[in-house]
Amino acid sequence: MHDLQELLDNNARWADAIKQRDPDFFAKLARQQTPEYLWIGCSDARVPANEIVGMLPGDLFVHRNVANVVLPTDLNCLSVIQYAVDVLKVRHILVTGHYGCGGVRAAMGDRQYGLIDGWLRSIRDLYYVNRHALAQLPNEEAQVDRMCELNVIQQVENVAHTTIVQNAWLRGQELSVHGCIYGIKDGRWKSLDTTISGAEQMPEQFRYRPIQR
Repeated sequence: MHDLQELLDNNARWADAIKQRDPDFFAKLARQQTPEYLWIGCSDARVPANEIVGMLPGDLFVHRNVANVVLPTDLNCLSVIQYAVDVLKVRHILVTGHYGCGGVRAAMGDRQYGLIDGWLRSIRDLYYVNRHALAQLPNEEAQVDRMCELNVIQQVENVAHTTIVQNAWLRGQELSVHGCIYGIKDGRWKSLDTTISGAEQMPEQFRYRPIQR
C-alpha cells in the first residue's frame, strides 16, 4: 500500500529526471499548452495515455471515463472535446479502448453493479445488436475483445456526430477522429482503421448544416 509520502518522493525523482534531460522543460510547459491530440480513453489504471504513446506532459489533452464512452448527454466529455477542438485546435482525436475492458465485460452480462449500470447502457445496447455475430467467436475472451473493438468504433462515430466536430469541419479546420485499441497483455497500441476526417464519411442523417443567421 503506497502512502502519500512515497508518491511525493516518486514525483520528486520524476521531476528531477525530466529537468536533467531538459532544464527548461517545465518553464516551457508552464507558458503554453499546445497539444495536437485529444485522447479519449478508459479510466483503467493499466492504461496510462502519455506512456503508451511515448509522449511527455503537454503533448496530449486527455479525457478518461469507464469504458471510453462518448454520450450526447455527457457535458463533461463534450466540454473537453469543445475546448480541445475550438480552443486548443487539436488535429487528432484518439478514441482508445483496451482489450479485456471490465466496463465492456460488465455490459455484456446480467449482473448489477449499481450506478455504473446506467453509464454502460449504450454498450449493453451495442452488445445486443451484435450478440449473434459475437456468439460465433470461440470463447468469452474473444467475444469481449471484439466487443471492445466495436465499442471504440461506435464511440468514434459518436464523436464525429457532435456539432463540435462537425462545425470544425464546416469552417475548414483540419481534424480527424481515430479509433485505436491497447493490449494490456502485450503493451501494443494499434489502429482499428476507422478514421473519420469529414462529414462526407458519415450517413446523411448524421450531418448538420451550418447555422443560418
